[in-house]
Amino acid sequence: MNRFTLKVLSLLTVCGLLFAFAAPQRPPIEGRWDITIDQNGTKLPSWLEVRHSGYSTMVGQFVGSSGSARPISQVFVDGNNFNFSIPPQWEKGNDIKISGKVEGDKISGTMVSADGKTYQWTGQRAPKLKRDKAPKWGKPIQLIKQNSLEGWTAFGGENNWVVKNGVLSNPKSGANIKTDQKFEDFKLHLEFRIPKGSNSGVYLRGRYEVQVTDSYGAEPEYDQLGAIYGFITPIDLPAKPAGEWQTLDVTLIGREVTVVLNGKTIIHPQVIPGITGGALDSDEGAPGPLMIQGDHGAVEYRNITITPAL
Repeated sequence: MNRFTLKVLSLLTVCGLLFAFAAPQRPPIEGRWDITIDQNGTKLPSWLEVRHSGYSTMVGQFVGSSGSARPISQVFVDGNNFNFSIPPQWEKGNDIKISGKVEGDKISGTMVSADGKTYQWTGQRAPKLKRDKAPKWGKPIQLIKQNSLEGWTAFGGENNWVVKNGVLSNPKSGANIKTDQKFEDFKLHLEFRIPKGSNSGVYLRGRYEVQVTDSYGAEPEYDQLGAIYGFITPIDLPAKPAGEWQTLDVTLIGREVTVVLNGKTIIHPQVIPGITGGALDSDEGAPGPLMIQGDHGAVEYRNITITPAL
């Protein structure tokens, strides 16, 4: 073996070692997961993301059945097993503790809630929802009748929703409401009017909340008007004063969302990582209804139109 060959082999060996050092094998828990928690027979949607930070530390974020995405400072991994804890958010009590095991594209485990109760949960790897081509759009669907709640179902509390002269209104906190129809990819137009200090939200496919709140004069935040709650902060916030009609235009293609508030694009196409708190379910691969939040305060909507993809 000549000197040149030895140098080449040595270089290849060093490159191989550097590659192995720079790109360690990722644990099976890494990725995004759609989860369902069994709370004494009640199925609660949840979501988990685990990603690497540096060579060996795993971090992530978690969404429960309510609230926003919560950061996980460290996920401890031992082969297919993992565990982590997060401080309470809106709950009162101790840290929430979650442990589980990965089996292929399925995960399962236990959760000790802030009040000390233990629940079982199961999950599956979240779908990527990437679209191969741009959609072709169908005919617009008007979702509000002139003086009827036909096509809508209220749930989860006292129903205060009424329709009068084409305006869907919720005069006080009570039930949420959802369309009977389900949708996949679509363009959504709506107009809303919200009283001072009130709060609502529009859930795309019943899973991803576009925040609707009195945000006049506020800075853009992940929990202010037009945000994908807990995940995506708008680049601007052209909110009108409370009591004035405002417009929202939202396009959802797979996971990619665009939001226009009062004629200005405030979220250019961005990927929604997972479900937001308060989602109807965590089955991200399925079509879902348009859901409107009514359990946070008074709000009015009109001219709700969906143009579905063909």
